[in-house]
Formats: sequence, structure tokens, C-alpha cells
Amino acid sequence: MKKLLFAGLLGGLLGVCLIPSLAMAQSAFDGTWKIDLHRVQMPKKPDVILLQNDMYQCKTCAPAINVKADGEDQSVTGHPYFDMIAIKVVDDHTVRETAKKAGKVVSTSTTTVAADGKTASFEFTDSSNSNAEPVTGNGTMTRVEKGPAGSHAISGSWRTTTVNNVSDNGLTMTYKVEGDSLHMSSPTGQSYSAKMDGTDAPYMGDPGTTSVSVKQLGKNMLQETDKRDGKVISVAKMTVAADGKSMTITVEDKLHGSSSSFVAMKN
Repeated sequence: MKKLLFAGLLGGLLGVCLIPSLAMAQSAFDGTWKIDLHRVQMPKKPDVILLQNDMYQCKTCAPAINVKADGEDQSVTGHPYFDMIAIKVVDDHTVRETAKKAGKVVSTSTTTVAADGKTASFEFTDSSNSNAEPVTGNGTMTRVEKGPAGSHAISGSWRTTTVNNVSDNGLTMTYKVEGDSLHMSSPTGQSYSAKMDGTDAPYMGDPGTTSVSVKQLGKNMLQETDKRDGKVISVAKMTVAADGKSMTITVEDKLHGSSSSFVAMKN
């Protein structure tokens, strides 16, 4: 259920750009950075799911999803990372989701609700935003509200509490400032070269992000704005610590109306 339950979370978490300031000799942000999963503040806004009468709804997905939960591929529209999903009810506490694009599996995930119904665990493999090896990981979530009587245990509102064991390719990015331009690349195949004056530049290798702009807000502080077909989908602000070893990033997910923050460490 990772792609459906946590759309936007890992997208913000794994795909945010850690942007350098203008270079003199060498930018303090130049180099490779890795997100520290122990220093993450998850979105407070919960995800809302309903699985009842053989139908699955992800009410907080953007756009919302409403498909049969029969284990068969179902067409969905408006999602750049997948065009088919299959929701399989394994048992009364476990659900498995498979997403495809153009007939190819791009993500799989399994979510299992604890016996007391208060927490759930999930694990995922996701190549929907990767042009190389898939990103893998697992995590936990806590129930905020119960689902209606008679619905599957996955139904209700859930808040992600942890994301663990994410593969390095989903946490690592490399940056280089040359003149007035920033160059970004990642192990999953995303890249861009953007002037740091707030003008748009092409974002390569990501089906859900078509352009990016970078703007300096102050000393050791910058802002990146990601867009999809001209519409702002996320805004990230970054502040580099005085010692240059860590960077605090806050992300506003405009699609889901949520925010998160985390820390990246310079390798």
C-alpha cells in the first residue's frame, strides 16, 4: 500500500533537492548528501483509506482512487507514476498492492494491521521513480480513526510514524555548483541543471516532475520549487548548518496539503 497510502510522503522525502548556495571557490553544499531517517518529522495529516464491499478507496490520494479490490489490474488516471493497480486482500488484516505502468510492474507493497488494530506495518519495492535499481524499504503507521463497521482492518485514517531500511539509492543525491547554475543527479536517474535565480529549468528522469526552479533566500538557505506541467507540486526550503555537515529541509507537499522535515548528512 506504500504507493497509495504514502503518495507524496516518500516522494517529498526521497526526491527533495538539497540545494547549494552560490559558489565562490567551492559551495558548502557541493558533494553527496544522504537523508538521515532517524531525524525525520512525518506529515501530521493522515491518509484516509476505505476497503469495504470488495471496493478500495484511497481518499487522500491525488487524485483519489476508487477501484475493485479483487486482485486484478484496474485502470486509474491522473497518476504519472502508474496507470494500473491491483488490490489483493490477503486476509482480514493484510492487503497487497501492485502498481503498473505501460504493463510493467513499478511498485509492490504489503500492509499488515496489528491484531489490536492500532498500528500497521508496511514494506515496499518501488521503481516508479527510478531508472535503475528499485527503492526498497519498510515502516510503520499509527491509526488516527477507525473505519466504518464491517470494513477491512486497513480502513480508517493513518499517520506514518516511521520509514526504515530505505535503500541508499532512495536517500542519496549529488550536487555541484558551477558559476550561477546548480547541477543535481541521483542514483535513481533524476537530474537537472538550473540557474539559481528562480527561473524554471527542465527536471529530467521523473515522470511526476517536469520543471524545477531554485532561488536563494539568504546565507546558506535556498528554496526549490517543483512543478508538474506548470503547476507547483512541492516547495522545499533548506538550511545548511554552520559546520557544513548537515542540512535541515522542510517540504510543503502542495498536492496532498501536508508538510514534513528531515535532515541530510554530507558524506
